[in-house]
Amino acid sequence: MARECDICHRGPIFGLSRSHSNRASRKKWSVNLQRVRARTESGVRRIWVCTRCLRSGKVQKAV
Repeated sequence: MARECDICHRGPIFGLSRSHSNRASRKKWSVNLQRVRARTESGVRRIWVCTRCLRSGKVQKAV
């Protein structure tokens, strides 16, 4: 699966999870990506888009 949005290029975020005793462990937060048929400059294509771009209207979905 793609790891970043084709529109805004958001990708996974890395950081630390903290337990109750404040011990740190590595963690990765992934972006919520959806496979969408969308209109682009090169025509109608299937691209990976994050839900933030879909919700804000940055993507024109093809019917």
